[in-house]
Amino acid sequence: MFIPLYDTNRLRHIRLQYVTIGLIVANALVYLATALGGESFSNAAVLGLGFIPSVVHDTAELDPRFIVIPESLSYLTYSFLHADIFHLGGNMLFLWVFGDNVEDALGHIRYLIFYLLCAIAGAAFQGLVAWDSQVPLIGASGAIAGVVVAYLILYPRVKVWVLAFARIPLRIPAFIPLILWVLFQVVMFAAGGEDQISWACHIGGIIAGGKHHHLEEDPQDERD
Repeated sequence: MFIPLYDTNRLRHIRLQYVTIGLIVANALVYLATALGGESFSNAAVLGLGFIPSVVHDTAELDPRFIVIPESLSYLTYSFLHADIFHLGGNMLFLWVFGDNVEDALGHIRYLIFYLLCAIAGAAFQGLVAWDSQVPLIGASGAIAGVVVAYLILYPRVKVWVLAFARIPLRIPAFIPLILWVLFQVVMFAAGGEDQISWACHIGGIIAGGKHHHLEEDPQDERD
């Protein structure tokens, strides 16, 4: 629908968004490690670190060869794995454009906790709607969805540059593309969407992002 490029929202309370940068670096390093390890290593990482609802809910057992962490940790570890460079790049682009200002508003520690809770919520909602699924869930989309909703709540009128339909550059208030993005996730989830995309995970992140009780818009940030 749109590709975010840049916003005009400068940092006010922190000097550097080092948590956002750290998350991007961590995701990139994990992807490089799995990609360079070859297909068999990558598949083993997905099974061992991805979120598999049936395994977490004890309706299926994972092959002992792939057990590397306690099952409950996969609520977090899945969010650092990505299927390919486009999957990684799309998620990290959203995080780069919108994450710094959410970090600025919440502070470094609260932002990190918020991000991880959104990731957990994404996996939890996926597990709720697909209780017995044996398909591993991977990707930072749940956490990113929470960050997007937080940005929408905090800075709805800040101008952002986007590529509409991946071709048309537009500079518009953030609430326009972000509301459309949220609605698109809801529609795709309700319609069943594509099998390779976990719309439920996105919805879980959206709910978590919207439920944060300390997200209040700073009126000074209603600017071009």
